Amino acid sequence: MTHNIRREAVVAIGAGKKIAPVLERPDNFSEIFGQLVFNERVQKQRLPPSVFRSLQETIKLGRPIDPAIAETVATIMKDWAIEHGATHYTHWFQPMTGSTAEKHDSFITPTGGGETLSKFSGLELIRGESDASSFPSGGLRATFEARGYTAWDPTSPAFILRHPNGAMLVIPTLFVSWNGEALDKKIPLLRSIKAVGKQAIRILRMFGNKTALRVEAAMGAEQEYFLIDQRLAALRPDLLITGRTLFGARPPKGQELNDNYFGAIPERVLAFMTELEHELVLLGVPVKTRHNEAAPGQFELAPMYEAANLATDHQMLIMQLLKSIAARHGLLCLLHEKPFAGVNGSGKHNNWSLITDEGENLFSPGSDPWTNYQFLLFCTAVLRAVHKYGNLIRTSVCGAGNDQRLGGLEAPPSVISVVLGGTLDKIFEHLASGKFIPGGEISPLDLGLPELPVLARDASDRNRTSPFAFTGNKFEFRAVGASQNPAGSTTILNAVVADSLSYYADHLEKAITMGVDFKTAVQNLIVEEVRLHKDVLFSGDSYSDRWVKEAKKRGLSNLASTADCLPFIDDQETVDLLTRMNVYKESELKSRFGIVAENYITVVRIEANTALEMAGTQILPAALKYKKAIVDIMSTEIQKNVLIKLDHDIDHLIVLIAKLKEAVGKLNGGSLQKKANICRDFILPALQELRTAADDLEEIVNDEDWPLPTYTELLFMR
Repeated sequence: MTHNIRREAVVAIGAGKKIAPVLERPDNFSEIFGQLVFNERVQKQRLPPSVFRSLQETIKLGRPIDPAIAETVATIMKDWAIEHGATHYTHWFQPMTGSTAEKHDSFITPTGGGETLSKFSGLELIRGESDASSFPSGGLRATFEARGYTAWDPTSPAFILRHPNGAMLVIPTLFVSWNGEALDKKIPLLRSIKAVGKQAIRILRMFGNKTALRVEAAMGAEQEYFLIDQRLAALRPDLLITGRTLFGARPPKGQELNDNYFGAIPERVLAFMTELEHELVLLGVPVKTRHNEAAPGQFELAPMYEAANLATDHQMLIMQLLKSIAARHGLLCLLHEKPFAGVNGSGKHNNWSLITDEGENLFSPGSDPWTNYQFLLFCTAVLRAVHKYGNLIRTSVCGAGNDQRLGGLEAPPSVISVVLGGTLDKIFEHLASGKFIPGGEISPLDLGLPELPVLARDASDRNRTSPFAFTGNKFEFRAVGASQNPAGSTTILNAVVADSLSYYADHLEKAITMGVDFKTAVQNLIVEEVRLHKDVLFSGDSYSDRWVKEAKKRGLSNLASTADCLPFIDDQETVDLLTRMNVYKESELKSRFGIVAENYITVVRIEANTALEMAGTQILPAALKYKKAIVDIMSTEIQKNVLIKLDHDIDHLIVLIAKLKEAVGKLNGGSLQKKANICRDFILPALQELRTAADDLEEIVNDEDWPLPTYTELLFMR
């Protein structure tokens, strides 16, 4: 019966039944941008002037929130939300699950006599409470220590989140334990933003900038994802449970022809994208780009980059709405880093920079980067940070899903290196030899067609193989996984660069005290640091085996799995760095080790158990059924060879099912690191062997008897 259900799904999709667009006519985006956000414009219109000024000082200058204004803000925020149809409010936070969490409370409070009152107090705005022991805490909260607080984050504006039957007021918050320890990803992020901003200001003051009050980390994460039809997904337990296909023979055609990348967007997908962008624009998310990605069924959405804290909230909203709106269109959105073998995985390229409150991008090279010492110093700080703390940067994006993606099919490798490209490569090559040599102008492109406009050439080409690339006025960290909260990687980038800037500021202050001319001190520091850290620079093909060998000679690590990354989460160097920068407490880092390790082990165990169930109850019975159907009709020797091959593959599948069960059994007892090593060394290899055997059977068994939608159907039927 199963194969009939699969056939019915395939036929229904092939018939091209239209799903009516939700939006009859999309609004003008410029007119509706941020309409559902309690942003500065709304605050200025509705709040008393003194309250507005006080709140803006907190948001823009980092001054402590005045509790006296909370009651007024809460009342006006509630009235605004109700006008937009909200019936409930929620403190929206980002626990260590990697996703978001919310508990809805009604504005309505009974007053007796059958009467009700819409109520939302300042205390309810500032603080909520959730069961901290029910979220991953890595030992910070025991079962009997349940209290955890959600604390209003006024730097990220509240917004209205709509659903088919109503709306609610969403208040971005932090999540903290009763002991004051961070239980979320936002508290360390905010600490890291403060740390890197403080050290950047120290450097700017030395360069004569006396007016900038703040330096903000900016971030914009490109989001890749797959869309498949829900009718097919419903027949794939692996997709429903793990988010990726644990089985599936490669289709005759994948992405070899490069015909999907930037191709025409399918009509059904475009309808989904239009509704998604409409909702995101209402929520003030600056979505900019949409297109087909390299793999069939893969797409990308890219927002403009903005303040890192707000950008993180927007990323979490994007992931939430991708899934919910896709479902309205009969689609399943896959955010797993490697949902399909043999084609591109999905990443979330983190475009990161530092920008002053006056709008100066500290990674903008200007018209003459050869003599822009401030720019060169900040770039050199990044080189030092990546070279010195490359293991920690790699660890910031570890996870079972991303392990599947890194190092294959346009995903960057696990070796963390930096590419500057073109002009900057030449500059830093000269700096390594102790020379500050001005360069020439960059010539425009010559197409041999004088009637066309002149096309300017960028200062560097793009290197898609590098995990950490300079892209004009920012760095693009390409190793972040599609399903990951970008707060984790941004926190570490901020912290390691803050460490470099702190070291440079100390060095320069000491040199100036000793009477060294500032310009000379800066030049000497840049040259010395480039010489020390030039080994992290690589502008060639980071996918090549040759680079892996060369990287090892240079002393660069290749942490291929999460099990390899775990020791760097709470080793002494990490603890010293992150506590010195006031980004984490030591207890918080110890807890992160437990959280990351448990997540990795649990995900791998779930994948293995799902594969065992599918292999035992779907794939093996299908193969045996097919054997029974053909055993009596195989008459010639050549035909009998097919039966022999089928028998061999069935026996092999049974042996590998037992092997995977044995590997999973090894997880009983031992430390978290030991269990993670078992996942890496035994379970995942056994899972891959079982997959290979099952995929071999898929290519033999009659298609009518195969129970699972195939790669051809999943990737190409829309």
